Amino acid sequence: MQTGNVTTPFGRRPISLALVRRQQTVAEIKAGKSAEKWKVFRDVSAAMALLGIQSNSLAVLDALLSFYPENDLRQDVPLIVFPSNAQLSLRAHGMAGSTLRRHLAVLVEAGLIVRKDSANGKRYVRRDHTGDIENAFGFDLSPLLSRAEELAMLAQQIVAERAAFKRMKENLTICRRDVRKLISAAMEEGAEGDWQAIEDIYVGLIARLPRTPSPADVRAILEEMQMLKEEVLNRLENQEKAEKSSGNAAHIEQHIQNSKPESINELEPSSRKEQGAKSSEGNGGKREPLKAFPLGLVLKACPQIIDYGAGGAIGTWRELMSAAVAVRSMLGISPSAYQEACEVMGPENAAVAVAGILERANMINSPGGYLRDLTRRSERGEFSLGPMIMALLKVNGLAQTRAG
Repeated sequence: MQTGNVTTPFGRRPISLALVRRQQTVAEIKAGKSAEKWKVFRDVSAAMALLGIQSNSLAVLDALLSFYPENDLRQDVPLIVFPSNAQLSLRAHGMAGSTLRRHLAVLVEAGLIVRKDSANGKRYVRRDHTGDIENAFGFDLSPLLSRAEELAMLAQQIVAERAAFKRMKENLTICRRDVRKLISAAMEEGAEGDWQAIEDIYVGLIARLPRTPSPADVRAILEEMQMLKEEVLNRLENQEKAEKSSGNAAHIEQHIQNSKPESINELEPSSRKEQGAKSSEGNGGKREPLKAFPLGLVLKACPQIIDYGAGGAIGTWRELMSAAVAVRSMLGISPSAYQEACEVMGPENAAVAVAGILERANMINSPGGYLRDLTRRSERGEFSLGPMIMALLKVNGLAQTRAG
């Protein structure tokens, strides 16, 4: 096939080794291979961002393909088109000559076409006595046929990424709505807790979302918004449990008073003891563990603990818990204080608490006492890791912004 020959460009245009390799690849197109040219063009259009081309480059490629008479690009026929710049400009919607030449160079650089220049740089065709093309000089479309499968895969990748991005944006919209309405309901109905602080966190998250967000922007905000939603739900759930527990205790006490009024002074101490025992037996003497947060989010909020992971990295919750043990010892937190935190919060959340203490170690006089205080507050349902993680995320995010 004529297009398999390696040629160098006319005039001052240089040739690169990458261009040589592309021409050699074109020469190795499988015999009998074909591809529908407009299907290939649609794939190029979908993958233009990955290929590093712009809409004007697509307009020029569209014009070049229109000069190829067949609908299918085939390996067994010449794939060279040879229009003049004037003809190309007309079919590229009147594109200026300098713009046309620039985008032809872009298509060559992207590996979508190859120049096959004549001795004088002119584009023309030489035919034999039967009228068949004997030799042609112009733009070789063979790379489109050679890369047809690759271009189709790039197009599918872009479509999949767009679909995933759309789902993320939808999930963020729903999560935003849920958090906004839950906070409003808690405020309007007088739920206990600092809901203004939670609302401030929510407003701060929304403010960080750019007008035209990238997938990375949406992913980061979605993770933090989901964590904030879990925090809100945890607070409301803990309050509901506290109200039920308080109501049940009052009901039991009233039942005891009504059933044996004559011996209330004798039974009251015993009843209180039994009631405490039953409460302990109902959950094994431990508070229900708090929900763990996404590991990536924890490490973003508490990056210092990564240095204590095996090999200076943390990739799993088990590695985070191992690093927390080392940090616990370094901070002077007693084994008993850490063990109690694990029993009350759960081992993952205890590790997160230690990571948070490490971030603020220079502001905490007694890390061990501080952890015991967090444990007692968690046991009473008065502490949740959410605000601490959100505050650290905010501080570290500002620090990274200033450093950048």
